[in-house]
Amino acid sequence: MLALGLALAGAGCGVPAARPAPDQPEHRVWVVHHGHHSGIVVRAADVASHAWPARRDFPHAEFLEIGWGDRAYYMAQAPGIWLGLRALLTPTPAVLHVAAFNGPPERTFAAAGIVELTLTASGFTALVSAVRESHERVPAPDGQDLREDWPPPLGQGLYGVSRFYASHERFHLFKTCNVWTAGVLAAAGVPVRPRTAFTANALFAQLRPYGRVVREPP
Repeated sequence: MLALGLALAGAGCGVPAARPAPDQPEHRVWVVHHGHHSGIVVRAADVASHAWPARRDFPHAEFLEIGWGDRAYYMAQAPGIWLGLRALLTPTPAVLHVAAFNGPPERTFAAAGIVELTLTASGFTALVSAVRESHERVPAPDGQDLREDWPPPLGQGLYGVSRFYASHERFHLFKTCNVWTAGVLAAAGVPVRPRTAFTANALFAQLRPYGRVVREPP
């Protein structure tokens, strides 16, 4: 979500990602480079309807973009430098931002860098699980369907049709939005090193060898 002068780039790369077996389904996902911030785009239909609250809230969306960051900074209309420094220097509550849209990601995010990745079925399942586990949950009353134990959204999102959802994780200097994105991708089997993905540029540099660059960052 923000860098605020972090010049941590030049991320290293791991071993090449294993290609799916011939009989194993593939799932395409896209990583969007928004400057300081990054997000992950998935086809909504690939995610079970009960997996995330956004699947309930945006039932007709073709794609969903998931971002993560400091709750106060991300949701502020004019966050300013103080909220940015506070977010970096002390662990603070986090939030997920989910945007719903139709049509190819490169059209929706016309000014952003985009890389397309291919995941195995098991890798995509792990990605969905990682995003799910980041959400804040509430205890379900007796007899209530446990698939619907989500707190209400925190508010409207930043652009398009989007909403904020509470995350139980904490944002801090060593867990920025790009580190979170890299962690979700690593859980899915993409050979990235989250600890060296502090910036969107560093994350994008790690992803280039393992995906198809749809558009370079501006």
